[in-house]
Amino acid sequence: MVINEIFPNPTVKQVIFQIKFPNLLYIENRLGDFQLEIIDEFPKSSVIYKRQVLFADTGPGGKLEGIPVENEEPGFKIWEFKSDKNIKIMLSTYSLSIVSEYHKTYSLDGGEKFRDIIISVLESFFKIMKIPHISRIGLRYIDECPLPSKNNDTLNEYYNSAFPTGKFKLENTEEMQFVALIEREGHKLRYSEVLKKVNSEYQYILDFDGFTHDIETSKYLEVTDKLHTLISDEFEKTIKKPVYDHMRGT
Repeated sequence: MVINEIFPNPTVKQVIFQIKFPNLLYIENRLGDFQLEIIDEFPKSSVIYKRQVLFADTGPGGKLEGIPVENEEPGFKIWEFKSDKNIKIMLSTYSLSIVSEYHKTYSLDGGEKFRDIIISVLESFFKIMKIPHISRIGLRYIDECPLPSKNNDTLNEYYNSAFPTGKFKLENTEEMQFVALIEREGHKLRYSEVLKKVNSEYQYILDFDGFTHDIETSKYLEVTDKLHTLISDEFEKTIKKPVYDHMRGT
């Protein structure tokens, strides 16, 4: 089933686009010009100061901040620009991210498209900042999905899950995670399923993180479109009819 509709109740809660590039110290000097380009759409701005730390990877649930890096720099800046629609741009001297909790579609007609925001922001960014090469492009969708009952039968009714439920029954499980990193057509996808307890209720989360390394700047949109297709295909393979009914509100 190819997804060709905009759902009134989509499972996606956050979508993130990011490019990384060589560390360019002049970005701070051109920041005001970039801000003027995007200020109508992103009028709120702030600066976040980060310090360098070591991270311990705790899986799909997040990363645990560890001890500070020895002989670390005092810190680095992230400039944040927010819209009135719960969309934000996060810019550093080596990356630009767009984070949205607003969009319901990437490119389908009939709704505001996340793809259009990517084009608008990056055209403004490239107009001001000369980026010689993109080292990484990433597109990530985080979905909070329905699971009315925490048991194997309900999971199998709603999803083509990769959980090892033949060995560990869901009804006896406090937490479960599955993560796979796959490569398709020169792109990579980190696929994860997570069952965890949040505020005394269980959540079933699907997390699709597609990315590609070493891209010509002019091909950013072509690559991003391919990453979206890769993620969309995997989402369609994972969900079943009850999830479609949930997203349609039926």
